[in-house]
Amino acid sequence: MKKNAGQKETSNGTPQGAAGGPRPGGGKGKRPLLLAAVFLGVAAIGAAGWFGNFFQDSPAERARKAGVIETADAVRIPLSALESGKAIFLEADLEGRRIHYFAVKSSDGVHRAAYDACDVCFRANKGYRQEGDLMVCNNCGQTFPSVKVNELKGGCNPAPLVRTVDGDHLLIRKKDIAAGSGYFVGQRS
Repeated sequence: MKKNAGQKETSNGTPQGAAGGPRPGGGKGKRPLLLAAVFLGVAAIGAAGWFGNFFQDSPAERARKAGVIETADAVRIPLSALESGKAIFLEADLEGRRIHYFAVKSSDGVHRAAYDACDVCFRANKGYRQEGDLMVCNNCGQTFPSVKVNELKGGCNPAPLVRTVDGDHLLIRKKDIAAGSGYFVGQRS
């Protein structure tokens, strides 16, 4: 490097500003790389969310994994599959309609079952989701404690489904499932 009178020699080749620090705008080559990394990160998170829902198990697959036994006249859900307090969402094709229902062990220890529909929002055919101990209507957002499933009927409460505990299984008869076919008039959205 050439040395001018009264100036220090710089050997690192970095552009320097007035006070010897980096020159403003001197790192412009790194900005596109940073923007690309941010874009790829956001795209990866978005794809994970989309694919997470896309590759979610079907009700039939979830039932199989839980050990649900389906016979010609009944559905038997192992009580052990409900121990976590997480609802198992199921469906049955009966009387030409796909009927959605769920079973859950409520926070008071009772094994319960209900149609995945209610008297108010059934036409929207969106059902419920579980958030902690609450069942939440996917159409109107109303919440219902698990201890009220099978206890309250009407309004936006999950419509009760007849069930019995039979040994180490929750037994739901298909004729009782079919009785709720009127709640399922269209395709599930």
